Amino acid sequence: MDFRGGSAEAVAALTDELVGQTGSGEAASALADSLFTVSRSLRSEPALRRFVTDVSVPTEAKQGIVREVFSGKVDDGALTVIASAVGRRWTSSRDLPDALEHLSEVATVRSTGQDVERLSDELFSFGQTVQENPTLRDALSDPARSVDDKAALVDSLLAGKALPATVTLVKQSLAGTYRTVSAALAEYQKVAAEVVSEGVATVRVAKPLTDAEITRLGAALQRAYGRAIHLNQLVDPDVLGGIKVEIGDDVIDGTIASRLDDARRTLAG
Repeated sequence: MDFRGGSAEAVAALTDELVGQTGSGEAASALADSLFTVSRSLRSEPALRRFVTDVSVPTEAKQGIVREVFSGKVDDGALTVIASAVGRRWTSSRDLPDALEHLSEVATVRSTGQDVERLSDELFSFGQTVQENPTLRDALSDPARSVDDKAALVDSLLAGKALPATVTLVKQSLAGTYRTVSAALAEYQKVAAEVVSEGVATVRVAKPLTDAEITRLGAALQRAYGRAIHLNQLVDPDVLGGIKVEIGDDVIDGTIASRLDDARRTLAG
């Protein structure tokens, strides 16, 4: 999610607060569920959302209303985060529910403890499955199917086979906040990487890299970018040889196909 101005400052401060009070496991998971619930409520109740983001309303009044509305319905830790959130300035009223959803993503990632790498790999794998399976992609995006029906489909595919956090985030991707399920899963991978202070790279290869090659590539990218890089490896039949690395807007194309294209352009010129 892209936050700007006061909203970006608010999200940064709230993330620090969340990290300070959140451990891992069930407590973090409960906090995440509560934040996501409140995010959906604020989207469906525009009058409440406008009230709690109105700079002319005293902070005490805004905190009082959210406690009245959500007390007993959400995790106590979530209520503390929400009270802090409504006391901050937001560039747009819609940024508040987006921010709470983002915080729920962070809490879900933190609930995995030492399994963040596995979570990232599972999100990437499921995202590739969705992209490569038109039937599944259509089933998850079909507006005629209820979210509960789609969630049941996710359970049938992932329950008992993936981390609970993976299942939670895949179900959360069905909410429609992001343009597509695939876009949501890609965003969740970025959140997971940020939690462990990593970058994310998609590595396209003609055949799987060996463990040694992955280690060397990871070390080279870490030196280049100044932080650890999580590698998502994708075997692509369009890659004739070599590798293509995508990190955000950066593309490092060392494939044979790329070199052939360069040669053709040189001859044509």
